[in-house]
Amino acid sequence: MNELKILIVDDETNIRKTLSYCLAAEGHTVIAVSNPADAMEESRLRVFDMAFVDLKLGEEDGMDLIPALLADSPWIKVVVITAHASIESVVDAMRRGAADYLAKPFTPSQVKFLTGRIAKVRELETQIVALKENMQRLGPEDRLQSNNVGMQRVMELARKAAPSEATVLLQGESGTGKTVFARAIHNWSARALKPMAVVPCPAIPSELLESELFGHAKGAFTGAVRDNPGRIAACERGTLFLDEIGDMPPAVQAKLLRFIQDKEYERLGESVSRKADVRIIAATNAELKDRVADGRFREDLFYRLNVISLTVPPLRERPEDILALSLDFLSYFSRVNRKTILGFTDEATHALTQYVWPGNVRELRNAIERAVILGSGDKLDKNDLPESIIPATSTLKIGDAVSLATIEELHIRRVLATSSSLQVAADILGIDQATLWRRRKTYGI
Repeated sequence: MNELKILIVDDETNIRKTLSYCLAAEGHTVIAVSNPADAMEESRLRVFDMAFVDLKLGEEDGMDLIPALLADSPWIKVVVITAHASIESVVDAMRRGAADYLAKPFTPSQVKFLTGRIAKVRELETQIVALKENMQRLGPEDRLQSNNVGMQRVMELARKAAPSEATVLLQGESGTGKTVFARAIHNWSARALKPMAVVPCPAIPSELLESELFGHAKGAFTGAVRDNPGRIAACERGTLFLDEIGDMPPAVQAKLLRFIQDKEYERLGESVSRKADVRIIAATNAELKDRVADGRFREDLFYRLNVISLTVPPLRERPEDILALSLDFLSYFSRVNRKTILGFTDEATHALTQYVWPGNVRELRNAIERAVILGSGDKLDKNDLPESIIPATSTLKIGDAVSLATIEELHIRRVLATSSSLQVAADILGIDQATLWRRRKTYGI
C-alpha cells in the first residue's frame, strides 16, 4: 500500500490517539487536530491525501470543513466519522464532497480496509494523469537511445542522478530532448509513481507564471474566482520540470529560490507559508552564466539549480543517430496514418544525413511526419521532405505568391542552420531569444 499523508480532525482525544496509532502502524504520516481552525492551518502548511473529519466538533459542524479542505486541496479524500450516522447526514456529506464515511464505534480492521481503498484510488488517479500525459505526447522520441558516445555518457549520468534528490539542470539547444531526459529521470527515481508537472516558462505570461507555480487564493487578482493549489502542490512527492527556466521573470526567480532552499512557499493572496516535497528539474537552451552576468538571472538561483548539470548534445553532433531516429519516426507515423512506407530512397537518406538540423530531434520528427503524410510511394523520396532541408533546390524568392509565414519559416530555418548559437541567430533576425523560441515552436523547428 502507498504511504498516505492523513489529517485527523476530532475533538475526542481517545479517537485521535486510536486513529493515529492505527494509521501510523500501517506506515502512513498522520497529523491529528481537534478543531476546524487547526485543521485549515495544517492544510495550508502541508499537502494531505486523506482526511478523517468528525461531524460533531464541539460547538462546530465538521460538515462545513469538507468543502474548505477540498478548496485547499481538490484531490484530498475526506472520510466523515460520526456516532450519529444517518442516511440524511451521509448523503449531505457526499454532496459536499466527502469520499466515504465511518460510523462510531469502528475497529482497526475497518480503518485499515477503508484507508487501503483510498490509497488504491489515489494511486489510480495518479496513474490516469500520467497516462493522459503519455497519450498526448506519445511518440518514438520518448525512447532514450543513441549510438553516439557523448549522448550515451549523458544518459549514464542521468541514470546515476535519478535516484538522488538533487536538483538537475538540463542544458542544450531547443529540440534536443531535454523534456525526454526530465521524464526519464523522474521515471528512474523513487518518485516515479507520483505526479510530474511540466511548466514551459516562456509559454506562460509572466504575470500568470507565479500563480501557475505557487497557486493563488480566491480574489487574489482579477479573474481569480476560485482557489488554485498550483503546480507545486499538485505534484507533492513528485517532480516539477521547469522548461526554459532562463526566461523566468526575476520576481518568480526569488520565490523559486526560497522554495528550493526551504521547501516553503506562499500562494498569491495569502500570507501563510506552505510546505511541499517536490523535486525540481530545470532546462534551458540559454547560457545561464551569461544571463547571470548581465543581470537577467539570479546568481544564487543558478548555483542552486546547477547541482547536477547535464548538457544534451545537438543532433548535428551525433549524426550516427539521424537515420535510426528517422526510421523510428517513419515507422510510427506510417502506423498512425495507416500507410505502408518501407524506408527512404538513397537521395532522401543522403539529404537527411547531410542536413545540419538546427531544430534538432523536434525538427526531424516534424519533417518525417510531413513526408509520411504527403508521400505516396513505398519509400520516401527527397522531394517528400521539406524544401528547407534541401536549400540548393529551393527557388523561393521574395515576391513569390507565398504567404509571409512561409517566407519567415524558411528564413528562420536557414539562419539557424548557419548560426553557431541561438543567440547569434536571434541577433541576426533582430529578435530576442524568447521570440525566436516561440517562432520555432510555431514552425516545428
